[in-house]
Amino acid sequence: MEQKSEMSGLIPEKYKILSGSALKCLALVTMIIDHIAVVLLKNSNIILLRVSTEALTLYTVMRKIGRLAFPIYCFLLVEGFLHTHDRKKYGLSLLIFALISEIPWNLEHTGTVHYAAQNVFFTLFLGYMGLCCIEFFRENGWKQLGSLLVLMIVAMSLKADYGVGGFALILVMYLLREEKILQAVVGTCIESGGWAAGLAFIPINLYNGKRGFIRGKVLKYAFYAAYPLHILILYWIRENTIGY
Repeated sequence: MEQKSEMSGLIPEKYKILSGSALKCLALVTMIIDHIAVVLLKNSNIILLRVSTEALTLYTVMRKIGRLAFPIYCFLLVEGFLHTHDRKKYGLSLLIFALISEIPWNLEHTGTVHYAAQNVFFTLFLGYMGLCCIEFFRENGWKQLGSLLVLMIVAMSLKADYGVGGFALILVMYLLREEKILQAVVGTCIESGGWAAGLAFIPINLYNGKRGFIRGKVLKYAFYAAYPLHILILYWIRENTIGY
């Protein structure tokens, strides 16, 4: 049975053409574009357009494209949380891939296995825990608030990718899932990517509530594994390319 999204009628149904699988592909591609810029083009000066003394570089364009990825992943996390048949297994999968991704993440940033900040899977896992707390303590607002504050402190202590803003964005995606305009406005304001990240709410609002072609464990975990794998590949290219 196809999954249905709990969305308001911001966009007419006939224009909602993107499945969950299409959003996953979009998030993956934009993330890889972003990481190519960070790992391989950070010190480059490839100019695409120059107006007077101002120059638009390939690095800047790719980083702006990459800002779409995280809000889409946050949206998909909420969708997965709402529709999964096994929330414990879902959360455990996020934690396992957070641990698996840590060495590739560290290599990407420092060239060693040590790095103070943590990869984005930790942010997603903490956001997942936040959603669990919201639902588990639904009848006790103080416990809800207290548990979320603890998770925010953990996110800050771990220096999880996207920080407290990333954690908060996941909560916004969940709490405002039926108020799409407000969700987009608040989400854009708190996400570090600014207006570029705000563009992610266009494909998010084109979601039709269907799962799409990514079905079964193999494809599901292949998309999880794409995160550490592509980071390792980019690290290898950088270390084995003349000039890096």
